[in-house]
Amino acid sequence: MIIDPPFAQGVLVRRYKRFLADLELPDGSTLTVHCPNTGAMTGCAEPGSEAWYSDSGNPKRKYRHTLEVVCASLGRVGVNTGRANALVAEAVSAGRVAPLAGYEILRREVKSPDGEARFDLSLHNGSREDAFVEVKSMTLADAQGIGYFPDAVSARALKHLGSLVDARQRGLRAVLVFCAQHTGIREARPAAHVDPAYAQALADAQALGVEVYAYGCVVEPGRIELMCELPVRL
Repeated sequence: MIIDPPFAQGVLVRRYKRFLADLELPDGSTLTVHCPNTGAMTGCAEPGSEAWYSDSGNPKRKYRHTLEVVCASLGRVGVNTGRANALVAEAVSAGRVAPLAGYEILRREVKSPDGEARFDLSLHNGSREDAFVEVKSMTLADAQGIGYFPDAVSARALKHLGSLVDARQRGLRAVLVFCAQHTGIREARPAAHVDPAYAQALADAQALGVEVYAYGCVVEPGRIELMCELPVRL
């Protein structure tokens, strides 16, 4: 994903009201930006951190700028969770996600077979079974390079797991991809210490045939790209 123009840079003053953040710009002024992340952002919302932001160019938006990346102590973190779906879709279309290679048609935001959720991607091919893919943005990490999901208790993520299990039981491929927009993550795990119910549900889902993968990202001012596959330990 090419970022054009590249992200501008400032310093994070604070993140507040979940969807807002104040940045100090190089000229000393303060800019309030939209924060597109509903999670706790543990470890990647520390005041004084270098922060990158984008400009929508839309003067009609109340907050036309968007917080994109926080340079945390453990690595650069893409905090715009909305980019995760596009990063995975781009990589799948380019054939860089080996387990999902060979499909001819990719669709975005598709209703789950049980009608209870929407999956981020569906893949279709006349010679292979349809696959439904749910993407989760992983930003929580520790000093050992282990990434965790979720960073807060998430009823929504638990619901998506249930829909993936349902799809698998209908004879379809059901796939969960953790998109680690954190350059310090080397391994992915469920955050049992944060949301034990999700961790147990994920292990149960894998046992029932849901495939679980994780991929790391390159995070630069002018480029974010899904790269190497990461080990997943449940």
